[in-house]
Amino acid sequence: MEELSIIKVGGKVVEEAESLKKLLDEFSGVAGKKILVHGGGRSATALAAKLGIETKMVDGRRITDAPMLEVVTMVYGGLVNKNIVAGLQARKVNAIGLTGADMNVVVSDKRAKGNIDYGFVGDIRAVDANALDSLLSAGTIPVIAPLSHDGKGSMLNINADTMASTVAVALASKYKVNLVFCFELPGVMKDVNDPSSVINEITPSEYEKLKQDGVIEGGMIPKLDNSFEALRKGVSLVRITSANDFSRGDCGTALRL
Repeated sequence: MEELSIIKVGGKVVEEAESLKKLLDEFSGVAGKKILVHGGGRSATALAAKLGIETKMVDGRRITDAPMLEVVTMVYGGLVNKNIVAGLQARKVNAIGLTGADMNVVVSDKRAKGNIDYGFVGDIRAVDANALDSLLSAGTIPVIAPLSHDGKGSMLNINADTMASTVAVALASKYKVNLVFCFELPGVMKDVNDPSSVINEITPSEYEKLKQDGVIEGGMIPKLDNSFEALRKGVSLVRITSANDFSRGDCGTALRL
């Protein structure tokens, strides 16, 4: 089965000129078929402030009311996405920028109100793997923003990690999918202040022990939960690493069942 690399990069990496340049150079060098999924939260927060729109967060997740939905649609689907696409085209990579609404590739349901009303936030219902495969087979590189739609005319904000893992699972029946989460640190670390403490490999049993010992906590837990779920649903490999050297197959932390 042919390999497919799906690279997810956080907002900070794609929002700063120098780190974006390094990312695009690195991504351009990844061989074979590939998809880039990106964030953009810091830029959305900055634009919202300029427009006088308050940013509300609960447990690190953005409350997306109607004014904020307009902001994230402009920033994620416009400014950040098109800067990435333009940078890749300059590097002779034939990229195409997408939200979930484009080609109907990702359809979501608006999250039901619970104790917290997240507003226009979506839970992914379906990914059109055939549509994405048609782009890959035509030699184009999808660059996916963390936005979806409900099929009724409304855009919805999507967690970028969830977007990447769900797209990876959908394409796992067609490709040997390697999913890479890139962020500021070199991998999952025993000590965040010690770059040499990167854990090379984590299995589900080791993950449970690391959680119990307090080594893995906070925002890393949902990221790893999503990762192991993706592996259980057919993704071949998940790796968590730095955005500076994700094209190296031996860097960061590999997650395996």
